[in-house]
Amino acid sequence: MSSSPRTSDFDLECHNITKRFGDFTAVDDISFSIPKGSFFSILGPSGCGKTTLLRMMAGFLEPDSGDLRIKGKSMVGVPPNKRPVNMVFQHLALFPMMTVEENIAYGLKRQGMPKADIPAKVKSALERISLPDAGPKRIDQLSGGQKQRIAIARCLVLDPDVLLLDEPLGALDLKLREHMKVELKQLQHNFDTTFVYITHDQSEALVMSDQVAVMNHGVFEQVGTPQELYYKPKTAFVAGFVGDTNRWSGSIKGMSGNEVQVETKDGLKLVATAADQNLAKGQNVDIFVRPESVVISRKSDALVGIENTIKGNVESVLFDGANSRVLVRDPSSGDKIMVTLPQTGEFNDLQAGQELHLGWRLAQAKCFDTLAMSAEQLADMS
Repeated sequence: MSSSPRTSDFDLECHNITKRFGDFTAVDDISFSIPKGSFFSILGPSGCGKTTLLRMMAGFLEPDSGDLRIKGKSMVGVPPNKRPVNMVFQHLALFPMMTVEENIAYGLKRQGMPKADIPAKVKSALERISLPDAGPKRIDQLSGGQKQRIAIARCLVLDPDVLLLDEPLGALDLKLREHMKVELKQLQHNFDTTFVYITHDQSEALVMSDQVAVMNHGVFEQVGTPQELYYKPKTAFVAGFVGDTNRWSGSIKGMSGNEVQVETKDGLKLVATAADQNLAKGQNVDIFVRPESVVISRKSDALVGIENTIKGNVESVLFDGANSRVLVRDPSSGDKIMVTLPQTGEFNDLQAGQELHLGWRLAQAKCFDTLAMSAEQLADMS
């Protein structure tokens, strides 16, 4: 993507979009642009405004102010059926009385496509979703994942400029949801259509997306690649909401360049990297450390040279194969620290009560102003 892209490089643009319901502002002056052919997710907790924003893209709601453009053309005042977008809902809304091919052909008939051209179009769509022989089947003969692909094909066969997806995996079981994350990304690539995906599930957003917008209380906290959001969060909310993390609250006792010395209310002394450039001595702050950034050892001398170290006792082992973790309690503060277990087998025999030494580098600890976070935001991250 070039540094100064032309308008035509964007399939969808929002400029200062605002939507209010009475005294409540659901979407607050949001602006962003989605490059053509990309997978863009809007991630946030329930009630953050993401579905309201999606409904404005679809035309089911009109913004109170601002402009929404598709392929450079303003959509303000354009009804849903006149917009070059289609939408996939969580409950799919497939027609049970129709076969698979009749479901996919339905929109083409409504568009007035010549009858002779429809079978080839349907056949091509079924091949691209890897269900070439599913055409004669009834909807009740399909698995959950197959229904999902048919619902998407029914939209994509119409060649929309943008496909909107409102938490489409929410009704699926966990294993199928994991499988469909890979399937959706592949479908987006196969059809080369811009996807705008709404979800509260961070794993869905991170796995599938080219760009993710983290939304909270009607605004975008940060827009970036999944890697940028995970490794370089710009706000405390993003640091806590995207991925799992350990958090300590305290006050700044000293600063040296980008290094911040913090003491928690329990007297624990930590050093961290200032993620907020406006931090000052005496300020209340939160420190975030990823579970996989914590090094564990049975001996303290293995952590020599690591800036932050704690000795604690195993509270519980959370076995989940390659994703196994351990909760360690710091006896002096009572804090529980989540640690990702290395896959060396060295710690396969851990049991509750055993002593461990923990450590993490200065660069792995991100420090933000506590005042930037409300009680509601902290609840969203718990």
